[in-house]
This record gives sequence, structure tokens and C-alpha cells, in this order.
Amino acid sequence: MIDPLPDLMVEPIVRAALAEDLGRAGDITAQACIPESARMKATFRARQAGVVAGLACARLAMTTLDPKAKFTAKARDGDAVTPGQILAVVEANARAVLSAERTALNLLGHLSGVASLTAAFAAEVAGSRARIIDTRKTTPLLRALEKYAVRCGGGANHRFGLDDAVLIKDNHVAACGGVGAALRRVRAHAGHMVKIEVEIDSLAQLDEALEHRPDVIMLDNFSLDDMRTAVAKSAGRCLLEASGGVNLATVRAIAHTGVDYISVGALTHSAPVLDIGLDVE
Repeated sequence: MIDPLPDLMVEPIVRAALAEDLGRAGDITAQACIPESARMKATFRARQAGVVAGLACARLAMTTLDPKAKFTAKARDGDAVTPGQILAVVEANARAVLSAERTALNLLGHLSGVASLTAAFAAEVAGSRARIIDTRKTTPLLRALEKYAVRCGGGANHRFGLDDAVLIKDNHVAACGGVGAALRRVRAHAGHMVKIEVEIDSLAQLDEALEHRPDVIMLDNFSLDDMRTAVAKSAGRCLLEASGGVNLATVRAIAHTGVDYISVGALTHSAPVLDIGLDVE
């Protein structure tokens, strides 16, 4: 079971999305069609198989517009769902339900899509030591939600931002004049609680990196043979992360090279939305 994000983190995002949709005059369609006091019962239902994530977004979309709304979850984030399965039921002011519908479905469908794609990758590496992790290739301002959805799908999180771990990328290496020089500078600067990772693109750089004992080495676009060589050379002295061009057709072979982590930007930047509908009863 995945610990949910606190409402304190989720609600500002939902409120901003609702405000964007309601604009300057509110939902003029609902105002014209629906009596102000009308009540409505509606069901969130999966229309395809996948893994659900983001039910709090749907709940908060409804309760923000109608604080008296009754939102009953019938599934939990991280659950595998089937077509037709009921995810939640809401009973609330009819205008509120219809005005919040698109915001609720946009966030719920997107986050469930991220969780579903992550689950597909995780299934491919099952039985290996490798874990699927995300990247910082996230939708601006939705990073916490998308990384939460990755966890719901059975993946793990890479760093959340520029401030919680050191990641020396190829451009840092170029600016510093080499892997060793970059690692020396980082060692002199970083606190003792800060993890250090360096990206390399060749076995020659691997030897240089190992001399400076980083916590993690990222193998960027390595061939399978070079990954296996890197695993043998590192001999457990640091964690190895495979990155670059990973997809569902290649991830299993990458996992069986013996790397510890496989980072996949597509989890958050290319996940298809999971089709979820809201049906009025």
C-alpha cells in the first residue's frame, strides 16, 4: 500500500487547475442548465485496464467546489483495475460535480497513466535485481504528483530536484574538464549527507569514476555488453544506473545485465492517459 500524499500538497494544484478552467465567469453552461440546489450522484469508472493513482485529486476537485460533497473511494491508489470497475462514487451539488469533472478526470487519468506505464516496466524487470526509477522529466508543477504515481505503479523515485542529490551530467563533466575533476570538486563541496552520482558514456570514464568512489554511476546509452562489463568492473563498489533509450522492448535485457537501477523518462513525459469516465446515475 502506498502512503498517500497529504492534502496540503495536492490541494493547491487542484485549486489552480479548477481556477484555470472556471476562468472569469465560472461554469456558464452549468449555471444555465442546472438549478442551483440540484444534487447529483456520479461514478468514476475505469474504461480500460491499468493501475489507479490520483484519487485524492478527484476527491479534492469535488469537495473544493462543494465542501459538503460525499466522495466514496471504491479503489485505492496502486490498485490494478479492470474495464468497468468503479473507482469512486460522488454525491454532491450537481453544478459542482459537472464543473469539477474535467479537472478531476484530467489529473486522475494522467496520474493513473503514469502508474500504469510504470507497472508495465516493473513487470518486465521482475525477477532481476533492477528497479525502475523516474527522472526529472516531469510536467512543470506536477512533479510531486507524477513521482507519487510512479510509486503507485511499483517504481521508485530518483532525486526530486536539484537540491536533494548531486548528479554530475555530461555537460558538467565537459565544463569541469573531466569526470575526475568534476568528482573532486563535488567531494570538496558536498555535505556528508549528500549522495553523489556521475553520468558516464564510456568504459574509460568508468575507470576514472571508480577511482573517486561516487555513490552511483549512471551508464548513459551503454550497450548491453558494456553494461555487463561495467557491472563486473564495479564489483559492487557503487550502484549502477542504466539510462538512455530504455523502452518496454529493451528493458528486460538491460535488467539482466546486473545493473541496480534503470531510469525511464517516458514514465512521466510520455505516459498515455488511462481512460476513466464519470457517469451520472
